[in-house]
Amino acid sequence: MGLDIVQFLENKTILVTGATGFLAKIFVEKILRIQPNVKKMFLLIRATDEQSAARRLHEELIEKKLFHILRQKHAPNLGSILEKLHAIPGDISSENLGVNDSYLRLEMWREIDIIVHSAATTTFDDRYDIALAINTYGAKHIAEFATRCVNLKMLLHVSTAYVCGEKSGVILEKAFSMGETTNGSRKLDVNEEKLLSDGLIRVLREKNASDKEITIALRELGLQRARLHGWPNTYTLTKAMGEMMLRHHLSRNVSLAIVRPTIITSTYREPFPGWLEGFPFRTLDNIAINYGRGKINSFIGDPETIFDAIPVDMVVNAMIVAMVVHANRPSYMIYHVGSSLSNPLRYADFQNFILNYFTDNPLVDEDGKPIKVGKLILVDSTESFQKELTQYYTFRSKEQNGFQTSHADLKRNIDKAMRAAEIYRPYALFKGIFDNTNTKSLRATAVENGVDLESAFYFDPSYIDWEDYFQRIQLPGISGAFKLKRARL
Repeated sequence: MGLDIVQFLENKTILVTGATGFLAKIFVEKILRIQPNVKKMFLLIRATDEQSAARRLHEELIEKKLFHILRQKHAPNLGSILEKLHAIPGDISSENLGVNDSYLRLEMWREIDIIVHSAATTTFDDRYDIALAINTYGAKHIAEFATRCVNLKMLLHVSTAYVCGEKSGVILEKAFSMGETTNGSRKLDVNEEKLLSDGLIRVLREKNASDKEITIALRELGLQRARLHGWPNTYTLTKAMGEMMLRHHLSRNVSLAIVRPTIITSTYREPFPGWLEGFPFRTLDNIAINYGRGKINSFIGDPETIFDAIPVDMVVNAMIVAMVVHANRPSYMIYHVGSSLSNPLRYADFQNFILNYFTDNPLVDEDGKPIKVGKLILVDSTESFQKELTQYYTFRSKEQNGFQTSHADLKRNIDKAMRAAEIYRPYALFKGIFDNTNTKSLRATAVENGVDLESAFYFDPSYIDWEDYFQRIQLPGISGAFKLKRARL
């Protein structure tokens, strides 16, 4: 018997957390576009009340260019389709997801068929208390909420492939056991981590520390705890603990699929090529745009490092296929969604792509003059990067304004770039590639059941021509977003 994804989605009720995030927006748009007869989509939005949640729904989803194809395709029935979207004010860091209306909670527990948990703070060095509340305890709260949903078919959790830490070689699609660390240090106690964070806040407040001082201290604590247990940053540590909490607290009869994307980039094809979430950017995009702006001429990296990039629409398609395959089948499966094994993109390739693009399509400076770029210099340590950066900024200040750049401005620019380099260093020098055995099996199951993986639910990155994608889609997208942002200032 075939697996009809569109038919499966008909008359289903889906809860989506993190609904205003980059990935979730594309997921919501795709579901509505392919199946306008979905019954209902509860979109959990961080807001104080229904009015502010509804406002965020319209401003951050419906009114976006992303929904233009949907508006065109379903113009006559658009109103009734958009009525399927229910903005729910809530907060995953709270019990019951912060849904205070008891009648609404009962309705959700009764009606929800599928939960897609996409909410997260993705800042690599966020405050430890915030990252724990959202990424770790948010997963616990979603598991407890899911267990109350009497008609739940499955729960899909969006994690990150980099929960593996700084490993090398082939990294398997392997689950964490509770308390496991990536470096074999003493057992990780999630509750102890929260007590440490809460204790630090208490001590600092007793000392009348400023909000800024508290924020700095909590950021440092998160990075310290991550490195102690073998993770490069607060984000990956708290996401790994989130996976542990989710599995530990979820009812055993609920089907769970964890999707671990790698570095997510702009849309490859749907709803149109090149859509991304504005400015500022992170990781690859951040390096590219600052290079194009003449802010950096070097960065940490190894030409042979594999940047595991994956377009966001491919991640969404993998999510949808996994969602349907696992529905009503109690199971636990992890899927790496990336390209390093099937279609590796090397840092050296990225160097050439950005050089060619910004040579042919230069950004302009504040005087309207084209910014000239040379090939990005790759260095293998923060010390070498700081040396290159200092020389570059000193040269530029002399060239542009005859020594008028102050020492304080020079130091601020260098410090900012150094912090970014330290944050991105684990990825710029990453030596691992992600096994995708489970993801390949998912594609095989879908093909065997008649799913159209060529056009409707494609997520095979081996088809991507990286040079064409970066030159025609990704780099024009980030350049356009940067120009739009600057025009608004």
